[in-house]
Amino acid sequence: MSTSLPDSIDTTAQQLLAHDYVADRELATTVFLALKLQRPLFLEGEPGTGKTEIAKTLAAMLGRRLIRLQCYEGLDLAGAAYEWNYARQMMAIRIAEAEGTAADGRLDQQLFGERFLIQRPLLQAIASTNLVPPVLLIDELDRADEPFEAFLLEVLSDFQITIPELGTVRAPEPPIVVITSNRTREIHDAVKRRCLYHWVGFPDAARERAILARRVPGAPEALSAAIVAFVQRLRALDLYKLPGVAETIEWTRALMALDAVVLDPKTVQHTLGVLLKYQDDIARMQGGEAARLLAEVEQAARTG
Repeated sequence: MSTSLPDSIDTTAQQLLAHDYVADRELATTVFLALKLQRPLFLEGEPGTGKTEIAKTLAAMLGRRLIRLQCYEGLDLAGAAYEWNYARQMMAIRIAEAEGTAADGRLDQQLFGERFLIQRPLLQAIASTNLVPPVLLIDELDRADEPFEAFLLEVLSDFQITIPELGTVRAPEPPIVVITSNRTREIHDAVKRRCLYHWVGFPDAARERAILARRVPGAPEALSAAIVAFVQRLRALDLYKLPGVAETIEWTRALMALDAVVLDPKTVQHTLGVLLKYQDDIARMQGGEAARLLAEVEQAARTG
């Protein structure tokens, strides 16, 4: 593990690989530039393609704390940045009233001091108490409501948050920011302009096999090759939700747990629920379609 930032694209790719993240040249370049230029990294793509894993890997390889903001519908400033501890404030008011100091002008200032402030992920990431800038993961931004994006602009531009009662909190050194989106809706251009953008697509067969070799090192090479070939063909179909790399890894682990050494029609049928997450997709693949793909995989293995 190195706590210093990588000094080149090659070093970035090597350090990611050392932590079992197989990045292509384009992604390694974007990650290197984001670190070098201290710009947020915006990763968009299908679910299960390794977007969230980038932030986790960066935190591990740089020895940084990972702060994760999981976005959801209805997320607001109180859930993302900060809120006041109203229960503690009320207790302080009652104590002051009992002591006869409630009329003291200093009470108002004390009530909105840092000891009554609850820090949420955005404020935690830029707090002055951070000895080393953390990695801030803003995960699945597309799940949050559109107005929430306006809250992010100050953080992404200046790495600061303005709290009306307290003032502006500014990061001594910018955190490493990774934003992900599954593109269930479009993210506003104002957010994207403040970031370096990269589309994380499905890997080709060679890279997916390299990922499996890292993530499921005990899998037999022939089985891994067949799994990747099957999944690659599956992604060419018009399914409601295509399986990502995460599903490929999970399917491989499931097959290993079943002591499978080769792909066969019966095993594929029984484990489709690990690979596909929608009943319509599973129903389409049951029977002849899965057998057809498996026959193509076997034919390619024999002739390849």
